[in-house]
Amino acid sequence: MKRAYNDFQKAMHPLLSRYIPIADLIVKTFGDDVEVVLHDLRHPQNSVVYVANSRVTGRVIGESFQHLIAKALEAQKADEGILANYYFEQNGRKIRSSTLFIRTDEGDLIGALCINIDTTRVMSQLQWLQTLLPGLSLTLEPQSTPPHGADSKEDSDILQTVNALIDRILEENPNPKNRDERLQLIRFMESRGVFLVKGAMDRVAEKLKMSKVTLYADLDEVRKTQ
Repeated sequence: MKRAYNDFQKAMHPLLSRYIPIADLIVKTFGDDVEVVLHDLRHPQNSVVYVANSRVTGRVIGESFQHLIAKALEAQKADEGILANYYFEQNGRKIRSSTLFIRTDEGDLIGALCINIDTTRVMSQLQWLQTLLPGLSLTLEPQSTPPHGADSKEDSDILQTVNALIDRILEENPNPKNRDERLQLIRFMESRGVFLVKGAMDRVAEKLKMSKVTLYADLDEVRKTQ
């Protein structure tokens, strides 16, 4: 782990290193149920470059992001690059998460700071409180945010952020050497929700210099094997 940490630390964008003390501060302030993950999105397939308190999700340096694209698409908006209060399941536990997308002064997307909170203890306390209030129902499930229609997303900041992330994935893998490498790349993009994005098929086909027919066939094969 020490060796991996050093390797990724050296490769990290200098701007991102400023967020490491912030990650440590958040965990030291809010305790064991909080985890902070720092991503260098210039390398999407190995984006995790720092983890403070990996107990919550078990994230490891060198892993990829998981939920960013799908959750960003579900969000109504991202205020100044902040995607706040979305939920996902991890080993049967509900995790509350918020993400800050990090850009350079020129506006280039380079990273993300993700705060993950294990809600297990809170849920248990709510359930206990419910036993003291018979007949009163407490809502334990977070409110879901309905996804936007395609037209309302077209010019939104969050869609631009998602498309920038897709471009990062393709820039890291511009020329798959053979079909196996191409399928591996498409499998990664499918698992990360890339093809949920409007226009993603056209974008990916153009970047990989392949026809949409071939891309559809490859994607169909990937989906059949998953």
